[in-house]
Amino acid sequence: MTTPRTGRAPGPEDAARERLLAVRDDAVARMRALRAEVVGIVEASRDSNADDEHDPDGATIAFERAQVDALARDAAARVEEVDVALARLDAGTYGVCEACGQPIAAGRLEARPTARTCVACATTR
Repeated sequence: MTTPRTGRAPGPEDAARERLLAVRDDAVARMRALRAEVVGIVEASRDSNADDEHDPDGATIAFERAQVDALARDAAARVEEVDVALARLDAGTYGVCEACGQPIAAGRLEARPTARTCVACATTR
C-alpha cells in the first residue's frame, strides 16, 4: 500500500505526521470553541447594566472570562507546539533530542508527540 502524498509505503514519519495533525486539529477546535466562549461571556456582560466592581456576580464573570481566555491561549500554544513538531518532521529532526542529539524513545513520542527532548534531558532541566 502506498500513500497518495508520497507514492511510497507508509512509514514511521507518516504515522507521526497523522498523530501530530490529529493533535493539531483537536487543539484548533478547542481554541476556536474557547474563543467563541470568551466572546459569549463578553457579550453577556455587555447586556448587564452592572459593572464588575460593584456587582456581586461581577468578580465571577471577570474570573470566568480570564479563565476561559487563558485556556484559549493554552490551546493556541499547543497549536504552535505541533507546528514546530511538524516543521521538525519536515526537516528530518523529529524524534531527535534537541539537547543531546540522541533519539527520543518511541513511547515518549507516543505519549507526548511534540516532545523536543529525550526523557534523560527533560529530567535534568
